[in-house]
Amino acid sequence: MVETGSGRRGALAAHFRKMAHNNAWANWRLLAACARLSEAAFEAERTSFFPSLHATLNHNLMIDLYYIDALERGGLGQQVFARFQPLEIAQLLPAQAAADRRLIAFCDGASDDLLATTVATDRGESGRIEERVDDLLAHLFQHQIHHRGQAHAMLAGTAVAPPQLDEYFLRYDSQQTRVELRRLDLAPPEELL
Repeated sequence: MVETGSGRRGALAAHFRKMAHNNAWANWRLLAACARLSEAAFEAERTSFFPSLHATLNHNLMIDLYYIDALERGGLGQQVFARFQPLEIAQLLPAQAAADRRLIAFCDGASDDLLATTVATDRGESGRIEERVDDLLAHLFQHQIHHRGQAHAMLAGTAVAPPQLDEYFLRYDSQQTRVELRRLDLAPPEELL
């Protein structure tokens, strides 16, 4: 175990660090592919839970901002939704990258002790609900994976081939992984332990 400023970093904290970096990498892969579409193709109606790549990927960013604010104890709560303005693809890629960096910073500083604490989530009319930090992070990553999969399927119906998103930090994929992680200024897997 590694001691951090806020407690010990065990296997769970290390796992969430890797998940945050992997999440940023997968978002970059998907959004970089989408950036090759015209704005019309990006906004075109398609079959999925949300009716377009534009709607799906903006939803992902908005929900990320909501949960990251809760994790950081920023206090915006439901205001995140009221303030959110959907972005075009050229704006979405850097905005998602900025949100991903915030999530990485949170996970990089997390300890097992912090993961076991709770944070308040503003659920509107349902009030403020205390959630465990580890559960909130697991939910956020699951949410991202779910909607990235939908966007991946929608992208398959365009002229742009969808990128591979089902990779994790395996030794088998390490050469390409390291090249892309360096390009994104993200830590390689061995530094995430």
